[in-house]
Amino acid sequence: MNFNAITISDIARALNLSASTVSKALNDSYEISEKTKKLVLEYARDNNYRPNPIAQSLKKGRSKSIGIVVSTIDNQFFSQVINGIESVAYSEGYNVIITQTHESFELEVMNVNHLTYRSIDGLLISLSTETQNVEHLQKLHNQGLPIVFFDRVSDAIDTHKVTADNFKGAYDATWHLLNSGYKNIAHITSPAHTSITRERFAGYKKALQDKGIAINENFIKYCKHGGKDVAETEAALNELLTLKEKPDAIFTASDRITTTVLSILRKLKVNIPNEVALIGFTNTALADVLNPPLSAVYQPAFEMGIKATQMLLSIIKSKRPVTEFENVVLPTELFIRESTLRTI
Repeated sequence: MNFNAITISDIARALNLSASTVSKALNDSYEISEKTKKLVLEYARDNNYRPNPIAQSLKKGRSKSIGIVVSTIDNQFFSQVINGIESVAYSEGYNVIITQTHESFELEVMNVNHLTYRSIDGLLISLSTETQNVEHLQKLHNQGLPIVFFDRVSDAIDTHKVTADNFKGAYDATWHLLNSGYKNIAHITSPAHTSITRERFAGYKKALQDKGIAINENFIKYCKHGGKDVAETEAALNELLTLKEKPDAIFTASDRITTTVLSILRKLKVNIPNEVALIGFTNTALADVLNPPLSAVYQPAFEMGIKATQMLLSIIKSKRPVTEFENVVLPTELFIRESTLRTI
């Protein structure tokens, strides 16, 4: 069964009025009598009339829609960011259109193109792990499309950016392991070119340096697809566990990598933390009830979504070109649980 929404022309025919009169009545024009306005509004309400957003965007030059690009919405971190985005967007009368890249550069380009065809007013984007070239975004930015980056950002485009304090989160996690007596700390992370990988590796490295411990390159494992490919994460973990000098702790640098490593260690019957301790970036709400409860670096994802949307709307609503941009860094929080607390 097809749903055919009524139009201004339908209302005009039903009430024997001109389409222009109906349009003005719906927009509360002073040119239309209160009696006619009441007649039109009651008919529109009773027949579920809804303004055509495409027609409105053509008329007003705005679609009242925001495009969102994330890797996957089943990731706890990104779902929380989206909740933050929606809380601001809906209160300001904007709709959101959510797309997923599944860590594919090709899908990212396709999704961005699709969103621009939908005449979005602005774009919120966290880059895919495959993305190294941002020409597709630079072109749109140069054409005047408001763009705000969050989480995984690019320095190639001068615009607002919202991130977590990745350096301090990684430093705090590594420092906690070191202070707990762990010395051989491995690091499983995303591709080296991404902003979050660079910042988190820098924090990990600095903590080791501050304790006078040299970086062991054998302990650093990069997952090309950021944890999306479970086999890739499993291979990285197996390489660490088969080293002659095995790590006594692992610091994982993304939500998906963290929970995958925990799952694999459990399947391998590796005792956590007595054989290998585990700590990582993750926003999973289940960290407390996992076996063992997982020590984690928590990112303020909801707040990140709020701030990124506020910044995007400030560009959209500005009556003058915006030339000064801000890089907002939100604090992380470290939660210590049993996965890093030795029991023997």
